[in-house]
Amino acid sequence: MKRCALALLACLASMAPVMAETLVTSLSTYRVAINSNYTGASLVLFGSIERDARTTTRAAPYDLVVTVRGPRRTALVREKEPLGPLWITRGQRRFVDQPVYLAVVSSRAINHIAGEPVRERLKLGLQAEFASPLPGANIMGEDFIDAFIRLRRQQNLFQEDPEGVVFLTQNLFRAKIELPAIAPTGLYEVETVLLSDGIALSRQSTNFEVEKTGFEQATVVLARDYGFVYGLIAAASALFLGWLATVVFRRE
Repeated sequence: MKRCALALLACLASMAPVMAETLVTSLSTYRVAINSNYTGASLVLFGSIERDARTTTRAAPYDLVVTVRGPRRTALVREKEPLGPLWITRGQRRFVDQPVYLAVVSSRAINHIAGEPVRERLKLGLQAEFASPLPGANIMGEDFIDAFIRLRRQQNLFQEDPEGVVFLTQNLFRAKIELPAIAPTGLYEVETVLLSDGIALSRQSTNFEVEKTGFEQATVVLARDYGFVYGLIAAASALFLGWLATVVFRRE
């Protein structure tokens, strides 16, 4: 009897339509090197939507949202107001363990892709990233979130592009990621979410690293790991350059 029940379930499962998509993505580079002439970088995410052979055609088109989150740091946002000739702090909010760099590129406007509950649950978009309660002191409410996002946008560290994902074919796509020169070093996470008719179908994550190379990296390692030696070299260099300047510009 048990075998008959299992066979019936397997038969019904094979008759039901299979709705399964899988994302396959790849970055143009997985390592961004910072050198003396570094002015920022552009990366391209290539990807494909692989469908099971038995997957039925969906009535709604596919949508894609690519979110890039950089290294996490703690930031403090203060609100100040004038009091006579002085400026005093009226309130503050500490944003604990939040990405310094955050870019959201999508196939169309985020609010057209999914409803607010889905966006907040999946953290799709800049506002949704900070929609849930954040750790740390919160004195003045949501105004600080808006100010935090605005300040990072001005630095080009927070970006949102509703036309950043382009479908090359029905199942092939690419997305461009722009890194400003002030983007910090460290590991960056790239998350791609596939949706259709406001429903998440698949998610895929990869990452890349931004790091200093050459003389810049050697200087950082020397200053961090061998502070005393770095100090001696800096002092000796200053003395030598000062002596050289007196020789070059000495008046007869």
